[in-house]
Amino acid sequence: MIELKSPEEIQRMAVTGQFVGELLAELRAVAAVGVNLMDLEHHARRRIKERGAESCYWDYSPSFGRGPFRNVLCLSVNDAVLHGLPHSYALRDGDLLSIDMAVGIDGWVADSALSVIVGTAAAEDLKLIEATEVALEAGIDAAVAGSHLGDVSAAIGEVARRYGYRVNNEFGGHGIGRTMHEAPHVANDGRSGRGMKLKPGLTIAIEPWFCRSTDKIKFDKDGWTIRSADGSRTAHSEHTVAITEAGPQVLTTRPGHGTTPGNRSGQSAATS
Repeated sequence: MIELKSPEEIQRMAVTGQFVGELLAELRAVAAVGVNLMDLEHHARRRIKERGAESCYWDYSPSFGRGPFRNVLCLSVNDAVLHGLPHSYALRDGDLLSIDMAVGIDGWVADSALSVIVGTAAAEDLKLIEATEVALEAGIDAAVAGSHLGDVSAAIGEVARRYGYRVNNEFGGHGIGRTMHEAPHVANDGRSGRGMKLKPGLTIAIEPWFCRSTDKIKFDKDGWTIRSADGSRTAHSEHTVAITEAGPQVLTTRPGHGTTPGNRSGQSAATS
C-alpha cells in the first residue's frame, strides 16, 4: 500500500533527511587514502547514536543477504556498487567509493547515497559518477505531480544511454517514509507515461547506479555486496524526494544546497 504524507509529515522526514545529508558530507570529507572502511562505519555509528537516530540497515534481513546486516553503512569500493559490507580495508589512491545510508528519527526515514574518488581521480571515474548525478537530477526533475512514475525511470535511463552506460533494473529506487523500503519500486529505466500517476505526498528514494561496461551483476560470498559482473567500476547516487504541489522537494540535500521545492542537489563529482 502506498501512503501519501501530509506536508507536516514531509517536514518531519526532512528533519531526518537533513541529518542524513550532513552525515554523508562528513563521511565524504573523512574518506581519504589510508582511511579504513571500518573507521567510516564507526564514525557513522557514533554520530547516529549522538543524534538519537536509528539505522535502517542494522538487522536488515531481506530475501538476499546472508544473515542480518550488522552495520549502519553500505560501503562499496570500485567494482562494488550496492550493499557493500563494511570490512577492514584501507582506502587506496584512486579508489571509487560509494557510501549509502538510511536512518530514522522519531519514526520517519530518509535514505541517500553518494560516490567519491579517494585521492587521484581518473577521468573515466569522474564521468561515471557524473552520469549517476546527472541521472539523479533528471529523475528528480521528472518527479512532478501529475506525471507518471515511468517518466522518472525514463529520465534516468535516457541519461545513462547518453553517457554510454547500460541499465540494470534488478535494483532501483523505492518508496520511503515510515520504513526504508515501501511501494512503489522506482526503476532506473522505463517508458514515459507509464506507471502510477505521481501525487502530492508521495515520497520516494531515487537512486541511479551504473557499471562502466556492463549491466550484469554478481554477489560476493558474503551474500550482500553486489559487483559489476565484469569487474568494471561502478557509481551510485541517491536522494529522498517528496512530490509536492510546488514541485519535487529533495529531503536529503547536503550542506550548501537548498531544500525548498525547485532547488536541486546536483553534487559534482568531487575528490576527497
